[in-house]
Amino acid sequence: MDPKKSPKEGLQPLLPLQEDPPEYSSHGFPPSEIYPSTSGQPAQQYGAPAAPGRRIQGSYPGQTVVTVQPPVNVSFTPLDNPLPDHLCYSIFTMLCCCLPLGSAALVYSITTRDANMFGHQPIASRNSRMARILNHVSLGLGLFIWLITVIRIINFVNEVNSY
Repeated sequence: MDPKKSPKEGLQPLLPLQEDPPEYSSHGFPPSEIYPSTSGQPAQQYGAPAAPGRRIQGSYPGQTVVTVQPPVNVSFTPLDNPLPDHLCYSIFTMLCCCLPLGSAALVYSITTRDANMFGHQPIASRNSRMARILNHVSLGLGLFIWLITVIRIINFVNEVNSY
């Protein structure tokens, strides 16, 4: 059934899309040789038509082949011999010896690891040395506090036993 002809003469088509498209003037862009006209030809396959003189590869006519290069890895390469970050030592001193100095040493250890990963040798060297110094001070302070605590406990026990 043709949508333009209806059984009743006074009815309008339901959608404006059922009307013929308007004729376009030849003003503006010239007609392209790449896109053939569809008037009088059978329906074509979907896809972009190939440029004239180019051979189409693949099983679909009008298929465009795009070659994509693999992405380039832009990540930074670590040093061949990274400086020690003293991370385990920092965690130990933070938990067992002196929390404030151990926390500072842990921060320097993490920044040393980051500097090693990004290849900043001077920064890694400075942070590694500072983490090691803070760890040694924290360990010394923690041992000193433990030693003082043990001595006070022994003195207290001796005083209690002397009564």
